[in-house]
Amino acid sequence: MDREWNDSRPIYRQLRDRVVAMILDGILAEGDPLPSVRTVAAEYRVNPLTVLKSYQELVDEGLVESRRGRGMFVNLGARRLLLKAERRKFLSEEWPSIRDTIRRLGLDVKELLAEDAEPEEER
Repeated sequence: MDREWNDSRPIYRQLRDRVVAMILDGILAEGDPLPSVRTVAAEYRVNPLTVLKSYQELVDEGLVESRRGRGMFVNLGARRLLLKAERRKFLSEEWPSIRDTIRRLGLDVKELLAEDAEPEEER
């Protein structure tokens, strides 16, 4: 996890988003334990209650389960739920702006998708 914090958003939300990214990236798999609240708090120098709040949000979303005395674990199906939600969020919040920029610049989809494509010379 990144150790830098963005001042525009609460730290507990940033922690939550980092765990979500770890699940989406496959760093945390279904059934894996989350790092303990104490470990995260000490490593990132944040209040344990901040870490607990971020973890509780993940529990409330059904992505993580708390096992009394054992810790927090990634739920089965968490990655699938996240992919569905993140795709919906991307398509509604980010894609319209990206699509407009592509059109505005006259870019070709094939050119964008080609790995080794170099930008066309100005026309």
